[in-house]
Amino acid sequence: MKTIVVGVGGMTNGGKSTLSKSLHQQIPNSCLIAQDSYFKDDSVVPVDSNGFKQYDMLDALHMDRMMSEVDSWRRDPETFLRRRGLNPERTTPPEDEEVYVLIVEGFLIFNHRPLNELFHKRYSMEIPYDVCKTRRSSRVYTPPDAPGYFDGHVWPMYLKHRQEMESSLSGMLFLDGLKPKEELLAEVYEDVCKEIKRLRGKWQFNNTSTTNPYYLF
Repeated sequence: MKTIVVGVGGMTNGGKSTLSKSLHQQIPNSCLIAQDSYFKDDSVVPVDSNGFKQYDMLDALHMDRMMSEVDSWRRDPETFLRRRGLNPERTTPPEDEEVYVLIVEGFLIFNHRPLNELFHKRYSMEIPYDVCKTRRSSRVYTPPDAPGYFDGHVWPMYLKHRQEMESSLSGMLFLDGLKPKEELLAEVYEDVCKEIKRLRGKWQFNNTSTTNPYYLF
């Protein structure tokens, strides 16, 4: 059994969740862990001097619980899949090792070193400031964003974390979040499939790819 851990990060409302879910649906024997599922209760999230809740920080997340889930998958991907109601699939000939893929999605996944060190592939969704702000304002959050929250906290923290990320790692593929969803999916899917084939020691696509543009196994 071989494993690949894929990270899909980037700014708020950049399209990382949509891409990650689509990727999960396309790749056999994959699992998806989303960072947003590990926010701490609102009552314990600190407030800055402007009265803004500090949600865009690692301290606002139960990263220990998230890492526990990731480690659980790494120990036994098959059992992890079954625990989530998914059945492992045989996608290779009996003589080949099966490859299991974990997709980790979130806005600060590359800023948490223990997690970042596990990624084999890294993708970051990018969209312009004005598009990001418009998308953010159209969504309803619990608790809701306070007036001025985007410019006073969300965007400045994104820039800060992005700078930290750029200075500490390489091998990141930045994706244009304004591209059509299908185009982004095809690009990332093919890249991940190449990594899977590299692990298997095979690079040729089989004939099945002619009937399904996303099937590269």
